[in-house]
Amino acid sequence: MNYTIIDFISLLGAVCLFLYGMKVMSEGLQKAAGDRLRNILGAMTRNRITGVLTGIVITALIQSSSASTVMVVSFVNAGLMSLSQAMAVIFGANVGTTVTTWIISAFSFEVSVSDYSLVMMAIGVPMMYMKKGTVKSCGEFLIGFCLLFMGLDLISQYVPNLQENPEMLAFLKDYTSMGYGSVLIFFAVGIVLTMVVQSSAATFAITLIMCGQGWINFELGCAIILGGNIGTTITPILASLSGNLAAKRTAMGHVLFNVLGSVIVLFIFVPFVNLVGDITAACQGTNPLDISRAEEAEMASSTLLDPKGGLTSVAQASVAFGLAMFPTVFNACNLMIMIWFTKLYVKIVCWLVPSRHPKQDDEFSLKFIGRGMLTASELDITQAQKEIAVYGERVSRMLGMARDMIHLDSKSEKYTELYNRVEKYEEISDRMEIEIGKFLNHVAEGRLSPQGKMRIAGMLRVISEIESIADGCFNIAKTLARRDRNHVQLADNVVKEIDQMYDLVGEAMDNMLNLLKEMETPEDALIIKAYNKEREINNFRNRLRDDNIDNINNKMYDYQEGIFFMDLIGEAEKLGDYMLNVVEGVKHQFKADGEV
Repeated sequence: MNYTIIDFISLLGAVCLFLYGMKVMSEGLQKAAGDRLRNILGAMTRNRITGVLTGIVITALIQSSSASTVMVVSFVNAGLMSLSQAMAVIFGANVGTTVTTWIISAFSFEVSVSDYSLVMMAIGVPMMYMKKGTVKSCGEFLIGFCLLFMGLDLISQYVPNLQENPEMLAFLKDYTSMGYGSVLIFFAVGIVLTMVVQSSAATFAITLIMCGQGWINFELGCAIILGGNIGTTITPILASLSGNLAAKRTAMGHVLFNVLGSVIVLFIFVPFVNLVGDITAACQGTNPLDISRAEEAEMASSTLLDPKGGLTSVAQASVAFGLAMFPTVFNACNLMIMIWFTKLYVKIVCWLVPSRHPKQDDEFSLKFIGRGMLTASELDITQAQKEIAVYGERVSRMLGMARDMIHLDSKSEKYTELYNRVEKYEEISDRMEIEIGKFLNHVAEGRLSPQGKMRIAGMLRVISEIESIADGCFNIAKTLARRDRNHVQLADNVVKEIDQMYDLVGEAMDNMLNLLKEMETPEDALIIKAYNKEREINNFRNRLRDDNIDNINNKMYDYQEGIFFMDLIGEAEKLGDYMLNVVEGVKHQFKADGEV
């Protein structure tokens, strides 16, 4: 046997080059259109037809249904998309992924892209050194495109030649002549192969080469591709493992859609393959099923079989066209049938993945981000933004609890309960800052556009300032505790002025939360309001500070009471500063022009 272990390792390397090229090409497109991609999905309409179209377009752009489905899982996890909306996008993604198969099919035998790879590399590499981020990303896409087809060419070069290795041919024949049993076997091969390489496009490319070299016939090639349709669901499943309930349901919806469609086609496999063969013959001129008949009849003189072994260029083109047509027809038919049962899908998925008892609000938990095995960095930014908004809302509740303590008797059970809750919230705040910060650093390690890196820097600043707000709220509670240990009682008019100050701080907090909720597109009016409110807080603090000195001199209250009064006012003023810092973090890092 002439096929050595070195050849096999080289084949593995060729497959790795193909997968890496696909990864670089996909990430280049995501970086070039990352913001637009998030805006398109983030503004998803509730119309299932437009959802399907969006899934088709996004998947066609990034050349990976797995990547687009991971994005959908991320958006559902981030609360930007409902489960029914996500199902429509997933339906469309299954159709959009066929664009990749058509690209591979079109260039695989008719044109050798690898012959021009060095020329395209000469264009793509200089683009990587350009200053403009979009040009860099386009250069990355071009390099990935070249690597993908160089890998495809090398796969074809290093697959074993069956004419030179008859024992391998005999081995394959044991599994190709079992009728419908062979279909099931190669269907399972497609599932396992796609799960391993995590790319249905890679499975398609390998299947195309196997058919072109005569390893398997057209029907078994279709069986592998059909199995790959189920195998590709492993990617969103892995991505949803650390997600919330909605993310897990979205991944399950993807599995359900692909499994049901594939099982139905298995029951009508022969007539369905005949339909694809007829469509191929009508469009391309040659029925790929005729190749199988020629091989069975050992028609060496056929124009479809090469006398030296394998298929002629005409037969290879027919097989390539037919294999690309098969998933197109399958996914189109599956979509046209399943789209009308979207609501039923949602009900079934909710039944398969039931909800559990929600955690108590005082328990530490991240709602939108996790440590998934797979990520789509540009989309992870959106999840982090939603988590930061939740972080801000949690800290705002601390401010409310601290304010309530001012009016309570220190000996009351309610006072003690609120103090303990504020202390616990402060601990949760510290942990949330650490976890969100770790997540953002993890995202920053991925491939991001320059705008994405700016957003990461902005969010790191924002979470630091929010944590400072939490510390400030806890400081208010500790100030009140010191006041009580010193048996100091604040007069009613003093408490009234404190309330006025904290009303201003509460308004600043509400304004900050509104900005965090629309961090992607902050309104100028909210930013201006933040500056005005901070100046108002400072002016009121200055007036109270001056009045406090006069009141102490006029014996309206003693010096110790004045100290605690100004401590509470000072903490409130610091909170206003921290809130303005959050707003400035949003303004400078998320607003394109950085101007108010």
